[in-house]
Amino acid sequence: MSLRSALSRLLGSADSNSDSGTRRIGVEEVRALQDGGAVLLDVRSPQEFRAGRAPGAKNIPVDQLADRVGEIPVGSTVLTFCQSGGRSARAARVLADHGRQDVHDVRGGMAAWQRAGLPVQGRS
Repeated sequence: MSLRSALSRLLGSADSNSDSGTRRIGVEEVRALQDGGAVLLDVRSPQEFRAGRAPGAKNIPVDQLADRVGEIPVGSTVLTFCQSGGRSARAARVLADHGRQDVHDVRGGMAAWQRAGLPVQGRS
């Protein structure tokens, strides 16, 4: 672990780079990155995804990601997203382990998305 990464973890910096090369971002940054062509990758279960998702999100559950990483266009910015942040951090590490360079973990996931009043598709 680098000194910068260790200090960030110790001090609680939520948007610093991790050892895997990923960066944590807030939900307010997602739409602008999507407009620039980024892939919003929702790594929750299909049931959670159907119950409510961010517009434009692609669903690949985190436990399937290593086998399905080829479904994500090479060279694209990838934004990992889950319910609250745990699975998306794991997914970001999987992508980094598969050589993906431009990966951002969305801090707070769907819970933060909804708290921010951002649009949700598919909920009943």
